[in-house]
Amino acid sequence: MIELDEKKRIIQEFVPGKQVTLCHVIASPDSSLYFKLGLIDAKGAIGIMTITPSEGAMIAADVATKSGAVEIGFVDRFNGSLVITGDVAAVEAALRGVMQVLCDMMGFSPSPMTKT
Repeated sequence: MIELDEKKRIIQEFVPGKQVTLCHVIASPDSSLYFKLGLIDAKGAIGIMTITPSEGAMIAADVATKSGAVEIGFVDRFNGSLVITGDVAAVEAALRGVMQVLCDMMGFSPSPMTKT
């Protein structure tokens, strides 16, 4: 009897859910970190978010600047990254504002806000 090797065809598709995958505050970064991140004129705390779908980073940047006295250090609509800077309280308020809009209003899955 001849055995036939059945070839299985697998189709993989990446369909990201709506989620905030990272929400973190660096309260007191080493001064060299600003330079290494390309944040030349930055000072104070650094807030970092990663969002899927990546277009959510544009919404997050808008909400962050309206929620606290922060500056946008970096926003990438292609990979969903957002970096903001400002004093610790302002960065925390901005990140909470973003989480409220994305998660409570738009149904994104939340990530806990962490802080170092």
